[in-house]
Amino acid sequence: MDTDYRLAFDLAPVGLALSSNRSITDCNQHLCDMFGVERTQLLGQSFQVLYPSAAEYERTGARIAPILNRKGTYADNRIMKRLGGRTAGEPFWCHVTGRALNQLAPHEAGIWCFEDLSASRPVRAELTAREREVAAYLLQGLTSKLIGKTLAISHRTVEIYRARLMRKYGASTTADLVHKLTAG
Repeated sequence: MDTDYRLAFDLAPVGLALSSNRSITDCNQHLCDMFGVERTQLLGQSFQVLYPSAAEYERTGARIAPILNRKGTYADNRIMKRLGGRTAGEPFWCHVTGRALNQLAPHEAGIWCFEDLSASRPVRAELTAREREVAAYLLQGLTSKLIGKTLAISHRTVEIYRARLMRKYGASTTADLVHKLTAG
C-alpha cells in the first residue's frame, strides 16, 4: 500500500507547519483555520506573526533553541494570536510541539504541531507578555525558582508576576490561580 504523506499532512486533525529559519515553508489547512487566514498568507512568513508580540517571539526562540539542541524536541502551552476573520487579534492558548530536523542547528528546519486549547482554556484576563510566560510555567507546575531560572529572572520577580496574576484572576492561592487559569 502506498502512503500519501501529503494527504496525511493536509488532513491531520492538528495544525502542522514545516519551518526553515523560523519561517513557515509549508502548513496544513487546520493551521490556517486555527489562525483565521489563507495558506498563502502564512507561507514564507516568520512565525512571529502568530505571537502576541515580537518580544515573546524572540524570547521563545531563545528559550527553545538550547532544548532543541539537547533533545531535538520541544513542547509547551503558550498564548498565540488569531490573525484574521472575526477573531483577528484574539489571544488563545495553544499547545505547541516541535522537532528540529538538525539538532546542531535547531532553527534551521523543523516540523511543528499546533493544538488550539481555547475550548477548554479560554483567555479571560488581559495579560502582559511576561505574565503569559509565568502563567504558562505555573500551569506546568514549576516553582518560582524554576520559572525564574528558565526565564533568566529572579524568583522574587516571578513572585511579583504571580501576585499580579492572582489579582487579575481573583485567586487567593497559587492552586486557585492554576485552577482559574485552566478554566480560563
